[in-house]
Amino acid sequence: MEKQLAFDLDSPEIDDAALTTFCARLQPLPSVIRYYDEFDDKTRSIPGPTEENIFEIFFHGRCLKVSFVRRNSHCALVLKHTLVMMLEQDLSAATIASYFSKLHHLTDHDLTALLQASPLEIGNLWSKMRARELGAGVYILAKHILHLLCTYHWNGWSHDYRDFLRTTLPLPAVDKYAAVRGGDVFLSPEDEAPIVRHLDDLVTRLRVGEHIPHPALADAGMMLCAYQFAMRPVQIGILDARHVRIWNDGIEDDPAVHLTFHMAKQRGNRHRVQLTRRVKREWVLIFVYLKAYLDKATTDGAEKFFQVKSAQEVSRRISSLVRQLTGSDDLGTATDLRHTAAQRLVDAGAGHEELAEYLGHAHTNTGLIYYATSASHAERVNRALGASEVYRRIAKIAHDRFISPDELALLKDEQQIAAIPHGIPISGIGGCSSGQPSCPYNPVASCYGCRKFMPVTDNGLHSKVLGDMRDIVLFFERSSRADLKSPTYMQLQRTISEIQTVMDEIEGGGA
Repeated sequence: MEKQLAFDLDSPEIDDAALTTFCARLQPLPSVIRYYDEFDDKTRSIPGPTEENIFEIFFHGRCLKVSFVRRNSHCALVLKHTLVMMLEQDLSAATIASYFSKLHHLTDHDLTALLQASPLEIGNLWSKMRARELGAGVYILAKHILHLLCTYHWNGWSHDYRDFLRTTLPLPAVDKYAAVRGGDVFLSPEDEAPIVRHLDDLVTRLRVGEHIPHPALADAGMMLCAYQFAMRPVQIGILDARHVRIWNDGIEDDPAVHLTFHMAKQRGNRHRVQLTRRVKREWVLIFVYLKAYLDKATTDGAEKFFQVKSAQEVSRRISSLVRQLTGSDDLGTATDLRHTAAQRLVDAGAGHEELAEYLGHAHTNTGLIYYATSASHAERVNRALGASEVYRRIAKIAHDRFISPDELALLKDEQQIAAIPHGIPISGIGGCSSGQPSCPYNPVASCYGCRKFMPVTDNGLHSKVLGDMRDIVLFFERSSRADLKSPTYMQLQRTISEIQTVMDEIEGGGA
């Protein structure tokens, strides 16, 4: 006789006999449950799990207390075994905590129903549970309970049904790339400019000996990690003094700073892949001063580099600083900076492997969404030529002020900008408030967009420079498409956009 579904989710009764029979099959829980806390880099333990009804799970500097106090004793035992099984599957403490934080949505009636449903009956039960529109985490936790049934070959379940559980029982449809696809998470050049200026200003103040409080330096350093390296908050928070190496070879005035951190959000902690990144030389002083502060405060080098208590604190402080700089409440999270950095790399022509290595992805197909939203080859050429209105109307670039040709003639010779970029002589475009000999960047190509640049009010002269730059870009395009992702090509692209911004300011009366 065919077995009928013995449990209804609407029923207030619990079939304790089925629970008792299943619990009798379970192996005894270990005397101590151990798991790895990657944020504090230590092994945590839950002693006496059989008798203990409140488990503390530490993750990302936080603690989740999972309570089984109000649970049926047999249901609590099943849930404890599920948690142990998830740890044995190398799921991280953060992942397990995210699922068990939704445990209050999964009642003892739901748990008993899962135990009494065979593989032939689970579809009907799953439809009833899905009709309640619970979060995805609740249904994933329910699937792990079913995995436990497979492990103990309960009620017709076996290891052969694990693929069935993964592919047949649907989860709520969630488009996790919707914000990326819509472009809502990307910072515009207008938003990025104050971030770069803030980092430049901090370095300038440090060079002249100005004292900057440690919290302000730490906030800038964390923002730099998210902006330049697309690091996640947990990667930034975990960074300790031992993994920040400062090299001084004596050749350059400023030392080199290398950061080492591991790939986050990967299953398993025993085979963590280490990633190494080099801080831009223009910003290394921020890390030099932070390292000096830690050397005075600690001796073992194991202290958190940015002195933060959790990944949540990292995210909050980065968001606060970015939104303060940009004046926007819509963008500015560490995740927004990560998405922007990834899209910037793809737009520059990076390949799948290069993007995966940069973002710390284990699989190259994880970042395919950035290529779907990236401009095509033809659009990148239009952008470089300034012919696309989408890319042309960028932010107003900060500079000291406009000056007249007569004022330019009164400046010192070293303050008057002149150069021969790519064999084209250009002069008279404006002045530099600090002096051209003291600037480490290429003249003309780097002047437009610099805050120390003082452009002249002669729009015809800037128009002539714009035409010369476009000729150079077209030469690059005719020579080789591979040059589209070269640093020189990208600098020309940026210069053309910033020349147009200066011209738009002059035409609009900004001068």
